[in-house]
Amino acid sequence: MESSIWLWVAFNLFVLGLLALDLGVLHREPRQIKVGEAIRLSLFYVVLALIFSAGLFWLRGPEDGIDFLTGYFVEKSLSVDNIFVIVLLFTYFQVPPQYQHRVLFWGILGALVMRGLLIFAGVQLIHQFAWMALLFGAFLIVTGIKMLVVAEQEPDLENNIILKAVRRRVRLTDGYRGKHFFLRENGLLFATPLFLVLVMIEVTDLIFAVDSIPAIIAITTDPFIVYTSNVFAILGLRALYFALAGIVPRFIYLKYGLALVLLVIGFKMIANYFYGGKFIPTEMALLATVLLIGGSIIVSLIKTRGQLVEPQTLPTGWIPGSGVKEEAEPEPAEKAQQEKK
Repeated sequence: MESSIWLWVAFNLFVLGLLALDLGVLHREPRQIKVGEAIRLSLFYVVLALIFSAGLFWLRGPEDGIDFLTGYFVEKSLSVDNIFVIVLLFTYFQVPPQYQHRVLFWGILGALVMRGLLIFAGVQLIHQFAWMALLFGAFLIVTGIKMLVVAEQEPDLENNIILKAVRRRVRLTDGYRGKHFFLRENGLLFATPLFLVLVMIEVTDLIFAVDSIPAIIAITTDPFIVYTSNVFAILGLRALYFALAGIVPRFIYLKYGLALVLLVIGFKMIANYFYGGKFIPTEMALLATVLLIGGSIIVSLIKTRGQLVEPQTLPTGWIPGSGVKEEAEPEPAEKAQQEKK
């Protein structure tokens, strides 16, 4: 169904209003976000998405409402992978808690712009070339397999090619300078480590968007539903990070659940291309996503129940520009002891 230009304008003005309220009023001064506040804010964004979904059911019918709900849940689930990366980056760079919200705000603002461009490009490709559904489906399957393979591998951030490229081209301060990404010292413009973290978050989201946007296009090619479901999922990402950051290391099976979701949606996209648009209905994809994500979280929490989680524990997985971290050679004394065993 075609959406009027005024609906697009109204939705984007609403989103800009939310962002202005967030940065200009609620988080005007740098401060650490407490878990309770993050949970309330996360629930607020979820309720907003549900209200929007109810509006689609009422104005455009149950099909569009279900498509939005499925797309939103899939994108919300896949955004958890972003949280693994954010936890890793903030821990590696030792970002002070009071500046983490600022980095995520600008990172998510950039993500909204990039995803908007990718969504319109992807939808146009599907409309112009129907066979692109096969390419997108195959891409999701390959990505899902890749996620399964690297789920337990520790990335090598020390030799990350993106970080190395930025460090070669930009003058960097030797530490943080408050909330600043850039500042002048001795007449020269310097970037701070906050800028490095922001670059990595933006690049990571761009790469992850290439995975997640085909996933939502597999559900619907209506650009308004694809765009709005993405926006609502991304808007709640910051709050979700602050709510879950402390227990992310306990989600030991969640990456496997996310990978399986990509495999299911990839096969759905290919099957629907060969056997007709609704061969595998959207409701089945929604049910499979709920079972896989919910099941992996429940099993993870049961498995790690009673286990102590170190606050500096880094999640495993893939980070753009990073290879797999090689295990350090044991010291001679340790090596001799291992040989005796």
